[in-house]
Amino acid sequence: MNLRARILFYLASTTAFSVSAGVFVVALAFALYAAVKPYVGAAGGAAVVAGAAALLIALIGLILATAGRPPKRKPSEPQSLVERVVEFVRDKPVVAIAGAVAAGLMAVSNPRYLGAVIRAFTEGVEPPSRKR
Repeated sequence: MNLRARILFYLASTTAFSVSAGVFVVALAFALYAAVKPYVGAAGGAAVVAGAAALLIALIGLILATAGRPPKRKPSEPQSLVERVVEFVRDKPVVAIAGAVAAGLMAVSNPRYLGAVIRAFTEGVEPPSRKR
């Protein structure tokens, strides 16, 4: 089976699963409404269903928020260049934006100097001084 067919089957199965999950949730909501309607009336039943949906959404959001956090790294672990850059941008976004703008301006004025700075950053060597 080629890659295109696999992707299409994967998308179709994901869509079918999503639709069946939606039908299941609607059926559960209707069953909850039917179960509480005799006790609290039509408006109360709708409120109970809305409250249950809000509780379910909050629970799923909490689970996804805790699952989305990356594992804590030990300080002694070596980091690649990309990991260091991503961590720097995450910690200091304003400085990273200012550095990106400065690098763009430097690339426009003197592309060779920018190449030297990039090599120095990746190799750990000081950049050459700029002659005027």
